[in-house]
Amino acid sequence: MKSAFRTVALIGKYKSPEVAAPLLKLARFLERRKVDVLMDRVAGSRAGRGRYPVLPLEELGRKADLAIIIGGDGTMLNIARTLAPHDVALVGVSQGRLGFLTDISVENMNGTIGAILDGKFVAEKRMLLEGLVRTRAQKATQALAFNDIVVSKGARANLIELEVRIDGEFMYNQRSDGLIVASPTGSTAYAMSAGGPIVHPALSVMALVPVSPHTLSNRPIVVSSDSVVDVIVRHAADPRVHFDSHTRYDLREGDRVTVRRYSHAIRLLHPAKHSYYTMLREKLNWYRE
Repeated sequence: MKSAFRTVALIGKYKSPEVAAPLLKLARFLERRKVDVLMDRVAGSRAGRGRYPVLPLEELGRKADLAIIIGGDGTMLNIARTLAPHDVALVGVSQGRLGFLTDISVENMNGTIGAILDGKFVAEKRMLLEGLVRTRAQKATQALAFNDIVVSKGARANLIELEVRIDGEFMYNQRSDGLIVASPTGSTAYAMSAGGPIVHPALSVMALVPVSPHTLSNRPIVVSSDSVVDVIVRHAADPRVHFDSHTRYDLREGDRVTVRRYSHAIRLLHPAKHSYYTMLREKLNWYRE
């Protein structure tokens, strides 16, 4: 069977020497399948040895039909944000425990990747969040998040006071340790540990989850992904905003973080027998039948 994926990018976890062996093993397997192999700079320096073209991530996104990320969920989060505008399909291979996004093991990767090349896979689209940080000095900074955008207090500061607006309409003022705006993917990350709901990734919504609110009536709320969420810092000693815990900006009182759905989605491919509910049951140790 002729595969729809003729050019595959291999991307390895940053600062992980152990990634070299599986990268090289997978590259040789793909060559035997008559697939053109590209590598990012990290993968190329560790496993390519000059044999495969090495390109920046943005160019890999433009040229590859499929990108295989070897690492963990954190690596997938970081890479996915860069590749999202290019609509390249993504597959996650885990070096250790299988994650929520990297659900193929290194031990089984050749067989599973081979099946994906043969068209045996489950595809899904995952939304991203786009955040715009606007300061009192009228400076604007934009960043993306796959999991969540979090406005929070500093490590040694007291509670932060935030004003929250949905589509321009005032919703509430909140005193807490912070506020998480999570995508469905991010609902099983920080938002879940803060008491937020688990949201199926097929839904197009955002979850607003307070972190240790001063008032128990401040509860998580789920809004449409067509909404625009404004979080304004009203009082805080050392506020900041995090994007997937990868990017951070310091804030001041009066600064505003605007969150909306990003215009591009992530296209994830899973093994043919993938089940979201099975994954939840295994990761969260829910009771079996």
